[in-house]
Amino acid sequence: MKRPFTPTAPGRAPRPAPASSPTNGRRHLRGPVPIDWLSAAARLPGRSLHVGIALWIAGGVSRSRVVPLSNLSTLRFGLDRNAKYRGLAWLEQAGLVAVKRKLGRAPLVTILDLEAPHERQP
Repeated sequence: MKRPFTPTAPGRAPRPAPASSPTNGRRHLRGPVPIDWLSAAARLPGRSLHVGIALWIAGGVSRSRVVPLSNLSTLRFGLDRNAKYRGLAWLEQAGLVAVKRKLGRAPLVTILDLEAPHERQP
């Protein structure tokens, strides 16, 4: 299959167009994702890490740290509605997220920066 050529300045040889993106249209995790944040979520009970990864993916797609977390978006990670809510509660208690809940709506989650150990107050 021939690749299309990109236009160039007159008198120059045409260059081949760049190959398609390495993700080939598949969804992927956008970074940077803080390893300290992920390791803190991994130490929490249940499927908190699964919920955290779903949040970072939703944040990468919307390019925002404030995202609604629907039940459909968490199904891909094997999370039912109750596991999502438990994971959100544990992430919230650990100070990794802030959640605004509204009856009949997906919770609006803000992904927070993890405080450095020297910044924490007793």
